[in-house]
Amino acid sequence: MARSFKLLLLSTALSFFATSALAVEQQGTSLLWAGCGITKKAFMAELAKAYEKKTGIKVNLKGGGATKGIRNASKGAIDIGGACRPIIDGHAEERSAYQVPVAWDALVVIVHPKNPVDTISVRQLQDIYTGKIKNWNQLGGWDKPIELYVRRGKISGVGRTLRELVFANFDQSFAGAKHIVRSSGPLEKGIQTNMLGLGTTGISSAKRRKVKILKLNGKEPNYENIKSGSYVLYRPLYLVTKGRASADKKVKEFITFALSREGRGVIKRAGSVPYSDAMGLVMKQIEQYDDATDKGLHQTAAKR
Repeated sequence: MARSFKLLLLSTALSFFATSALAVEQQGTSLLWAGCGITKKAFMAELAKAYEKKTGIKVNLKGGGATKGIRNASKGAIDIGGACRPIIDGHAEERSAYQVPVAWDALVVIVHPKNPVDTISVRQLQDIYTGKIKNWNQLGGWDKPIELYVRRGKISGVGRTLRELVFANFDQSFAGAKHIVRSSGPLEKGIQTNMLGLGTTGISSAKRRKVKILKLNGKEPNYENIKSGSYVLYRPLYLVTKGRASADKKVKEFITFALSREGRGVIKRAGSVPYSDAMGLVMKQIEQYDDATDKGLHQTAAKR
């Protein structure tokens, strides 16, 4: 099962990394990119700047979130989308989208900078989200209630990936939620000012905020730990187009640049792990996705 996801990861990795670099024309035109804010902060700003310097083609960057990035790219409303989750099978709005994984990101648990807690386990994280752990003293902190921030809905990039990696259940409810916000930006800003707050977001945006990033199972979400998979909450970041064959030539050339040695260097200097630097994570991710999808299907069937 999850066949389309498997084919996406494996075929994309093999085909794109084997492709020789295309000659990029000096066209003086522009591209519109929109989507996941975490992907934007992870490497897109630096990649767009490097590409414009090389080709004269400006890449205009907008936000909107992973779901809008996928769906707007699918219908051709934008040139390229950005996403931190895969296409969801069964959603007609995403059927025409084609995703190219270009980097690895990590989900991180963030708290206020003055919070004395420094580390958390995956099991403790599960218990916080399900409402079993409610007080900071259960984590070695203050005798104060934990105020959990979560993303609205279940298909956002962070929300869906969190359910996949931590719960192996795409339909998991978060009974411990105190604050429900529309995107990662308000979540991060809320925790910057709330000494009792806790939430999960992408490291690429978290490291640009005044928050504390907790160790997970004793591991820091640094380059080497993400690359090796020893930091367990990793995920790909994607560029999204309207189908592979129908993508505009300028779009294909930008993606080729992103996957080239030069582009990978830009991504690495921006602080993210290029996708091809950690291909060993692909099979691990497929196994995680299968577990989450299978469990979700079983629970959906049980409700009928």
